[in-house]
Amino acid sequence: MKEWFAELESWGADVIFGRARGFRATMMRMLMSLLSVIFRVLVQTRLMLFRTGWKPQHHLGTKVISIGNLTMGGTGKTPVVELLAKSLRDRGRTVAILSRGYKSKKLAKAQKWQRSDGKLVPADKMPKVVSTGSALLLDSRYAGDEPFMLAKNLDGVSVVVDKDRVKGGRFAINELGADTLLLDDGMQYLGLAHGIDIVLVDARSPFGTEALLPRGTLREPPKNLRRASYIFITKCDGSDNSALISRIRRYNKTAEIMECDHGPIHLENVFTRERKPLEFLQGKWTAAVSAIAVPENFERSLKKLGARVEVRRHFPDHYRFSRKDIDQVMQRCVERDMELIVTTEKDAVRFPRPSELNVPIYFLRIEVDILKGADVWDRMIDRLCTPYPPQEHVLRTRHAYRA
Repeated sequence: MKEWFAELESWGADVIFGRARGFRATMMRMLMSLLSVIFRVLVQTRLMLFRTGWKPQHHLGTKVISIGNLTMGGTGKTPVVELLAKSLRDRGRTVAILSRGYKSKKLAKAQKWQRSDGKLVPADKMPKVVSTGSALLLDSRYAGDEPFMLAKNLDGVSVVVDKDRVKGGRFAINELGADTLLLDDGMQYLGLAHGIDIVLVDARSPFGTEALLPRGTLREPPKNLRRASYIFITKCDGSDNSALISRIRRYNKTAEIMECDHGPIHLENVFTRERKPLEFLQGKWTAAVSAIAVPENFERSLKKLGARVEVRRHFPDHYRFSRKDIDQVMQRCVERDMELIVTTEKDAVRFPRPSELNVPIYFLRIEVDILKGADVWDRMIDRLCTPYPPQEHVLRTRHAYRA
């Protein structure tokens, strides 16, 4: 059953990106196009309800910074969240990351949390606490891939998971002492008022397939980029982005723009944590294994680093690998005389140890490098580390959701 759902999800992605051909795929695209029209109406109606006050927004009395995008996946959001959390932490802020924990498993029982007065937080008020900033409390199965990865990499930053991020935010403030909340993938989460919206746009595929869900990968029409306070153009390769910036300015004339690359810094063994320099890939016969939205970008990066990528294995985004999956990959790599297997850092948190580890398995560690707009980044951090004037956050969010 798991394999059937995985195949169906992969076929759905092939339909959206135009890779699937034939009568069935054509009919599915026609149906999806009709559903996209309905989806657009629902999105704009929802924004109008928040703008006019028919749907309430919650203000928690502290700084809330949203990091999100207009498209489904693939913009490199997690490394930007990590960089922002580190920058604010190093400037003395007490940071908590709020995530919905996409595809995370529900806990059988809520975690127990004792308040300072000795009483336990009621179960219905208790989100999943992935990290307190000093202790990692949940694995990737219950935390979700990105929250677990962030918690593992960020000392001194707490990570809280709940679909109700108002509840998660209240817990972070009251129990973890947070004075700054980072709303991971928060652009479409409007129930919690944002003081600042940082929106990521992929330089290679700025607006995905240019169609709304489910026909395309857009969560909102491009014009809704107007809600952004700052815009990150991600995955730049040094090429001129003036045409993209001109298009962005059609939707948002005031947001400051930064350009960055998501550059690899080293390889790390999934099981031993041994690190290898990037030069280690040069000339190596390599298998690329991933369960991400756009695996081609990952494989392209390996080739740029000199790897001979001869085996490629794609799984659906956020796929939970089984030992059988990895054993099959391992067997194929042995048969093809591969020298190493490389996966992404996000996928590495879900890698079970194979029955026989005949080929070493590494992940590619990625960090953000700001190519243009470092001064904008510095000003933004200064702004976030300065207390709001009275009522500023209320005034900002009151006008934030223009449809």
